Amino acid sequence: MQIVHLPLEAAVAEWRALLGPQQVLSSEQASAAYGRDTTGIERVVPAALRILDSALLPEVMRIAQRHRTPVHPISTGRNWGYGSALAVSEHCVILDLSGLAQILHFDPEMGVVTLEPGVTQGMLAEFLDRHDYPFMVPTTGAGPECSLLGNALERGYGVTPHTDHFAAVTDLEAVLADGSRYRTAMREAGGEELARLFKWGIGAYSAGLFTQSGLGIVTRMSILLARRPEAVKVCLFSLKDDALLEPAIERIRAILGRLPGTVAGLNLMNRHRVLAMSAPYPADRLGPDGLMPPALVEELGRQYQIFPWTGFGTLYGTRRMVAAAQKEIRAALKGVASRLVFLSQDNANTLLRLARWLPGAAGQRLASTAGTLARSLELVEGRPNETALPLAYWRNPAGSSGAPRNPARDGCGLIWYAPLVPMRAKGARAYVDMVGAVTRAHGMEPLLTFTSLSDKLFDSTVPLLFDRDSPAAVEAAHACYRELIVRGREQGWFPYRVAIGAMAGLAELTPDSRQLHERLRRELDPHDLLAPGRYR
Repeated sequence: MQIVHLPLEAAVAEWRALLGPQQVLSSEQASAAYGRDTTGIERVVPAALRILDSALLPEVMRIAQRHRTPVHPISTGRNWGYGSALAVSEHCVILDLSGLAQILHFDPEMGVVTLEPGVTQGMLAEFLDRHDYPFMVPTTGAGPECSLLGNALERGYGVTPHTDHFAAVTDLEAVLADGSRYRTAMREAGGEELARLFKWGIGAYSAGLFTQSGLGIVTRMSILLARRPEAVKVCLFSLKDDALLEPAIERIRAILGRLPGTVAGLNLMNRHRVLAMSAPYPADRLGPDGLMPPALVEELGRQYQIFPWTGFGTLYGTRRMVAAAQKEIRAALKGVASRLVFLSQDNANTLLRLARWLPGAAGQRLASTAGTLARSLELVEGRPNETALPLAYWRNPAGSSGAPRNPARDGCGLIWYAPLVPMRAKGARAYVDMVGAVTRAHGMEPLLTFTSLSDKLFDSTVPLLFDRDSPAAVEAAHACYRELIVRGREQGWFPYRVAIGAMAGLAELTPDSRQLHERLRRELDPHDLLAPGRYR
């Protein structure tokens, strides 16, 4: 059925009366505030609503229904590399929930926080520090200004002990397209405390329907926080030869299977990826194809002491548990890993102080590395920072135009290809070869990381970095992204989340599940007004 959307003016007039004129932005204002995206996609943004009271959302949606006006909710709009604040479909009014920024409840004994969509990693960190609560923020590399609720709804993950962020979600509340309210059955039947402590509730599990979907606007969420452990360390190592990738993966799988809980995760980054985080982009030394020649990659690797692969792991527990885990990891990686070290925050801070005494370029490089290590340790300790964000700026010579960093505002070109890759040595090698061939064919540097989600599965993140001011570069990046999805799927690798430009193509790949989703959509949102096109 074709949906005919009525004129926007009548809906805007009602929204202004409900929310106040200052909270309803014109198309020009909305485009300036929300229209920039790292993927280079552009959308017509007809208006935006800034929601400051969740109690008004049901009436906001009833107005949208009366006037057949599609809307797209955002938490903070910092979904870098996947669409930022933009809707999947054109002509959607933005519902900005960043003004809903209350921590509604905190259980200091159990470590469960209930919060609104606008609560960021940085806000939760400040709250925990202010009250001296010994719990960790579920951090990501996207930065302190990013929504905790939004990341969990995207099924994001991080490096702290609760790696899978939606797995740590116990309860949520949402407003549906018709303005009605959803609450979990356990919260209604058993009460708020039980709902906060038990994820699965009672009866059919329905809370998961609100992840990676447009079936409702989630207005509150309860999240289990990891208690700050006695000891936190990072494990760093290198593979001095690319041929060591396969045995390293086999050893990593064994470590994760043997030390669950103590080892939260192990990452492998190729030399290109580490260089993008360590060295300036060598724009004046590129080859005829616009890429870094292999000889240059080797030269920069020697200069910055970066081997073909770099490993990064996180360890949590008591001092004795972590010490025992270090011995196990050393034994497991013997003969494969080089330069294996274990560092605490104190170690990294000491190294940083020493590096500042060294003269010349060597001292500067060591100080830069030590600074990155110190900030990385803060991140794995559950203290959000911008350590990972400079990666988005590698191909952007203008750099950041202000604090906090905002890659969309600053003109960075970034699309994330993030497929799931089984933790099999031979298959991982085939995946590396595929990514290298496809990215180079489209003029993209092959930056690649394997991040363990379990002892059986990696998520691989490949940032496609490009000049967003160049239409040709934007088109090349999107063509590369499309081919990576197609080629990867042929060999058994597929993303766990996709950018907004790829969502339309999911429908033809998922006919059976799509039928159920369409039936739900027809029942809950017959006019397809809430986040139309999202993951379907």
